[in-house]
Amino acid sequence: MSQSRLLSVLVENKPGVLNRVASAVRRRGFNIDSLSVGPTEDPSVSRMTIAVHVGRQQAEQATKQLAKLIDVITIDDVTGQRVVAHEILLIRMHAPLAHRRDVLDIVDIYRGRVVDVASESVIIEVTGSTEKIDNFIDLMRPFGIKEMGRSGAVALVRGDDARFRLIDFEPSPDEPDVAPAAGENAGSVDMTGNV
Repeated sequence: MSQSRLLSVLVENKPGVLNRVASAVRRRGFNIDSLSVGPTEDPSVSRMTIAVHVGRQQAEQATKQLAKLIDVITIDDVTGQRVVAHEILLIRMHAPLAHRRDVLDIVDIYRGRVVDVASESVIIEVTGSTEKIDNFIDLMRPFGIKEMGRSGAVALVRGDDARFRLIDFEPSPDEPDVAPAAGENAGSVDMTGNV
């Protein structure tokens, strides 16, 4: 059964990575519903959040394909996990003075904010889950949507289930320099036990 799956991918932050990842998904014949990319706390790493409408088995195939890419550090299908997944919507609404209060009342209910006002329109920013954004858009349609843009979801796993990585750990000058034992990976370590 096909459903929207959310893939969280940590990749090296360098030119061409976005194209390689998107091409790997495209080659599998999957349509990307949304794709968000941004830097992480480590400037050499970017987080990609990819929403694809596929079944579980197809999502597994996609994650295996992506894991083969040299620029991919970790990849997780976070669909069934407890996550915080938000996106941002900027929407320009037809809002003449006669109907502006009605539009602003709905904006308040959705905890949005007006970021620009003109004589016949307003630009509104709303953040939240994909479902919240979809519902807000449905309520705005009768007033007349002039233009809109959505970011796509950005997701992090809730609580202590998050992945932690040790990146370029430099021991202090007081600590002895310890080399990895034979057979151990000298590269980055992710605290979930995966190397």
